Formats: sequence, C-alpha cells, structure tokens
Amino acid sequence: MKRELGIARCGLACCLCSENKECKGCKRDGFLELSWCKDKDRCEVRKCVIEKGLTGCCECEPKDCRKGLFAEKIKPRAFSEFAHRYGKDRLLDCLERNEKNGIVYHREGITGDYDGFDDIEELINYILNGQR
Repeated sequence: MKRELGIARCGLACCLCSENKECKGCKRDGFLELSWCKDKDRCEVRKCVIEKGLTGCCECEPKDCRKGLFAEKIKPRAFSEFAHRYGKDRLLDCLERNEKNGIVYHREGITGDYDGFDDIEELINYILNGQR
C-alpha cells in the first residue's frame, strides 16, 4: 500500500492501484496539473469536483450520483460513500487492514476483490469488516 497516494477524488484507492506505474495519484498539485494522466481531460468526476470546489465526491452525495464512472460502477460510489460516512482516514485504515489480510484491490487488470458487488451497502460492509 502506498498510503501517501491516498484516495482519488472519485473515491477509488490510488494507494492500492497497480494499473499505472507512472500515476502519482489524482490529488497531486491540487488535482489541476495532471500532465502524466491519460484520462484527465475526459474524467467527468474530476470536472465536477473542480466546478463545485470540492476535494472529492465524498463531500457531495456519492451514493446517488451517476456522473462519469459512477454511472455504472458501484466500487467508486461505495468507496466515496464510505469516506462520506466515516472519513478518508478510516477508509485508508480499513483498506490497509484488508490488504494485510489478503484482500486484493487489483487481481486481474483493474478488477479485484472489491469488484463484483451489486449492492453499495454490501461493499461498504465488506470494506468495514473484510468479510463477504
């Protein structure tokens, strides 16, 4: 876990991501200068939080949002909702504990043990308890 990368504006766990080795986390330089990021110009979530002056989706209503990757993905909504309810530090603590207990964020590509959920509350409980 690279805890210093923290949680992305959308709620995804930059600290656990293994997808892009050059990635420095979405929050670097106030989330404005992301020259190394291939998705920066088309990220609807990034545009939304900048327009609203938020530090992340967890400051809004993530459970009900359907912008960008929230339209079809439960994981970022659940991670953002978790941070909304319990705070980013508790999310990081739970993710770190879960990783130490063998829960994998990216097992194949960007799919891992936090994927495959159909219900946000079930995923939030999985983050909290580390058990399905």
